[in-house]
Amino acid sequence: MRNLHQDQSFIIREFSSEEKNLFCALFEDTEVTKYLPYRSPEQYMEMFEIALEDYSKGPFGRFGIFNSETNDFIGMCLVRDFADVPGQMEIGYTLGKDYWGKGIATKVSRALVKYCFSATGGNEVVAVTDLDNIGSQKVLEKAGFRRLDNLRRTDRELAYYKVERSEVVI
Repeated sequence: MRNLHQDQSFIIREFSSEEKNLFCALFEDTEVTKYLPYRSPEQYMEMFEIALEDYSKGPFGRFGIFNSETNDFIGMCLVRDFADVPGQMEIGYTLGKDYWGKGIATKVSRALVKYCFSATGGNEVVAVTDLDNIGSQKVLEKAGFRRLDNLRRTDRELAYYKVERSEVVI
């Protein structure tokens, strides 16, 4: 199992097949999914299976975030090619409610940016959030992202953030 990041607080690593229930349970809390596009429980199960398959395909995918000391499940994060703009990499995260407001999301975001730049030759990492998700917007700004003009998709508009390789010490 590959680790993307490990420090005294948390580990970002590949999920094991036995952790499907942890992954799916994260998305059962309506406060956790408030700003996410709707997905059924079956879609989350399928998403988990795809995550396991993606590990053999390259550096990107969905990964688990676990407490370094207790191994408690904190949440999940993702790194992928950004579908809207070729050449950009996208990060994202979803944390369990018990871990909100503790600075973990900011640290995870920074770790994911460093991972993107060390694992690829890409120069831009982006993140998008719901326009009403002020908490995630503050996290991204603390993590070193700059806000750009909103990203307009056919079905919605999103807050759009970017950090460039030249702005990050790896």
